[in-house]
Amino acid sequence: MILTVGRLGHRGDGIAQGPEGPVFVPQMLPGEVVEGDLAGDRLLNTRILCPSPNRIRPPCPHARTCGGCLMQHAADPLVADWKLGIVAGALAGQGLDALLRPIQTSPPRSRRRATLAARRTKGGALIGFHARASETLVAITDCQLLHPALLAAFPALEALVVTGGSRSAELSLTVTHSLGGPDVAVAGGKPLDAGLRLVLARVAETFAIARLTWDAEVIALRTMPVQRFGKALVAPPPGAFLQATAEGEAALLAAVKEAIGPARRVADLFAGCGTFSLPLAEFAEVHAVENNAAMLAALDRGWRQAQGLRRVTTETRDLFRRPLEPDEFKGFDAVVIDPPRAGAEALAATLARSRVPVIAAVSCNPVTFARDARILTEAGYGLDWVQVVDQFRWAAHVELVARFSLCRR
Repeated sequence: MILTVGRLGHRGDGIAQGPEGPVFVPQMLPGEVVEGDLAGDRLLNTRILCPSPNRIRPPCPHARTCGGCLMQHAADPLVADWKLGIVAGALAGQGLDALLRPIQTSPPRSRRRATLAARRTKGGALIGFHARASETLVAITDCQLLHPALLAAFPALEALVVTGGSRSAELSLTVTHSLGGPDVAVAGGKPLDAGLRLVLARVAETFAIARLTWDAEVIALRTMPVQRFGKALVAPPPGAFLQATAEGEAALLAAVKEAIGPARRVADLFAGCGTFSLPLAEFAEVHAVENNAAMLAALDRGWRQAQGLRRVTTETRDLFRRPLEPDEFKGFDAVVIDPPRAGAEALAATLARSRVPVIAAVSCNPVTFARDARILTEAGYGLDWVQVVDQFRWAAHVELVARFSLCRR
């Protein structure tokens, strides 16, 4: 069957109009004429008859087999337009429109945190990502996503896999580039005993791993795996959330600062380890709310050890089960909210009744963001602008910052 791809879906697949409805065509671009075998709603064994001018040679040698990237075959302007379209489409689905600013995209080789799969082999270790829609593990030696510091940590990871891995089960390796060196958290390894603890500690020392965590237990701490948030240095707990790239974090922070303007008292909700709280404390008092007590403790230590910051208070609270009530927002000039992918529907409802002047909403899911944005706009907030940030280059992931301001009546 011959089809013409009309658009890209949210997961990066081309979508063509088939005889009975939409047909998904993996790794194809809008405008391409393709031939293949129709199987349900998918076109398989495809061959490009007429390529798109936006099709490029993937920069990564693993692009054909690795499932870590979806869109290396597409030119950057097409990917940018696609991601902006995802946000615009989510807003339109809720009856909303907004000024979408030009996308800010992190450069190649900038991912400072990644979760890799690994398996011990007869000859050593296999480390990489899974192939698309497969459990097959693809080794990566020249990844175009990962920060050079993560690639430099591979000998250490291989030693860990050989020491504590199994040929019958996969390990999960979460590796973070910190100022103190690699911060490594391993899950799925051999059960710990005295001998394994000793050998793992030696591996950490040999390869200068800052912190090694094995199935949630810290095995070695050579030096604190600190991250810089503004003037503060913070050592997040093992496996704690961190923005994927330094460039992406800077873009999100700049948009948040612009959104809240001259606010002097700010509530930072879903504050994590202080990505926004601590830089904002350079000019405003901040109340940081987060469900994870360990992350808040790291934030607090970073604040207390820094110089030149205004007062930061912390509150451990499950904002899904117990969102702040409208009267708890009294006295705040602005609110920053950065929920996980599920969004914050209940919190948006109480925020909508709070009358706080400005809200800076950070989101990693345009669909739940648009749902929560509709709650705010229906209560009298204006959606002033949306800054889209792409720090998951070549993936379907989209992040954004939006400014909401209370419309005076």
